[in-house]
Amino acid sequence: MNKVLLTISLALAAVCAFAQNSDEYLRLKFQRKENLTVKEWNTDAKSKTKWLDRVTVYDSAGHKISETEYNQYGQSWRETYEWNDQDQKIRETRYNDKDKVVYVRKFEYNEDGTRKKQYTYLPNGKLNTIKIFEYSRSDE
Repeated sequence: MNKVLLTISLALAAVCAFAQNSDEYLRLKFQRKENLTVKEWNTDAKSKTKWLDRVTVYDSAGHKISETEYNQYGQSWRETYEWNDQDQKIRETRYNDKDKVVYVRKFEYNEDGTRKKQYTYLPNGKLNTIKIFEYSRSDE
């Protein structure tokens, strides 16, 4: 009887461990966001009408490469993103509801990987603004 209970207990433990590992695998896979498309839906509480709110797409490295926001009439805006080999976003392009470029942002980074500058360009390619990032620590 004890051998039977021990065998059953070990089998149950193995099944639970497998289930936990499978859940962990899926959680990590989606946490890494590799080759993932996330669709966000809204639902009206009264009519139960459902509509697409946002779609976010990630590449094989887990970088967000596009994000599109929708309203009741269609696309509100869309952004695309480009990344370098150091996993730093180097370009961001914003499009309006008619899929026309609103602005382009380009980024520079410091040697430690922190963002150094952000350049924002108008649709005609003219430089509009430069944002400089400054970092400081306060000792408590």
